[in-house]
Order: sequence, then structure tokens, then C-alpha cells
Amino acid sequence: MIQLMLYSLIITTSIIFLNMIHPLALGLTLLIQTIFVCMLTGLMTKSFWYSYILFLIFLGGMLVLFIYVTSLASNEMFNLSIKLTLFSSFILLFMLILSFITDKTSSSLFLMNSDMQSIINMNSYFMENSLSLNKLYNFPTNFITILLMNYLLITLIVVVKITKLFKGPIRMMS
Repeated sequence: MIQLMLYSLIITTSIIFLNMIHPLALGLTLLIQTIFVCMLTGLMTKSFWYSYILFLIFLGGMLVLFIYVTSLASNEMFNLSIKLTLFSSFILLFMLILSFITDKTSSSLFLMNSDMQSIINMNSYFMENSLSLNKLYNFPTNFITILLMNYLLITLIVVVKITKLFKGPIRMMS
């Protein structure tokens, strides 16, 4: 049920993204769609770590894009289109009604009481997440983890040594 709602929200934000003109509105729509995609991938995988990392990577890229866009298009006015807002709310409402109609599991959830549902959800949660990160630090893959840590440390040291401390930024502010 939640996945169908997230699918409908992703489709709605995609349609909104196609109709946007202002660069900051495009960035905001992309950020909202990234949040929805991260929530959806978190529901599909055993743990939310992949979603957290994906969101942080997208957020870092969005910060770079935001700085670039604000330096280029800082004086453009941002106008909210009433027609686009009504169109997107109609599509969102249509998708949510369609997901409620086509969902077969919502009718079976009403037949169980809330205690039974919580026990089933708790057991499935513990079974899925019991061995999620243990494999990363155990014998066969611990060498890869240590290698990646050393690689990141050496890369950090090299980047610090390459940068010139007294030269300043690459682009001169005028």
C-alpha cells in the first residue's frame, strides 16, 4: 500500500518536473523526488542504509547545483502556476484513488486484528535484519573493508597535499 502511494507520488513529481521552468523549482522538485525514491528503495531492501547513502549523495550533488544555479540565475522571479498546481493535485488524487482500488492486500488487512498484525510485522522485521551488516565485517569481506578505509585515508592525504594553501580558490571573486 505504501509502495503504491510512493509510486504515485514519484509519477506525479515526474509530471510536475516536466512542466517546471525555473531552475530552483526544478532543483526542489528533484530533491522531493529523490526523497520519495529513497523511501521506496528503503522499503524494498532489508535495511535503510542504502537509501541513506543514496540520499546523501544526491543531496551533495544538489548543493553543488544549487550554488551554480543561484550564481547564474539569481535575479529571476519565481512564479507558482495555478494551472500546474491544479493539474498535479488532480493527477495525485487520481493515482491515490487508483492505488486504493487496485490494492488487494488492504482488504485482507481488515480481517486481522491489530495485535496479530504487529506480531507478524515484528517477526518479519527481525528475520530480515538479523544478518544485514554482519557479513561486511566478518572474515571473507573484512579485507575489502580495510582496503577501502585505507584507500579513503590515502586519498584524503593526497588531496590535502595537492591543494595549495596560499593560492586561494580557483575562481577569483570580482
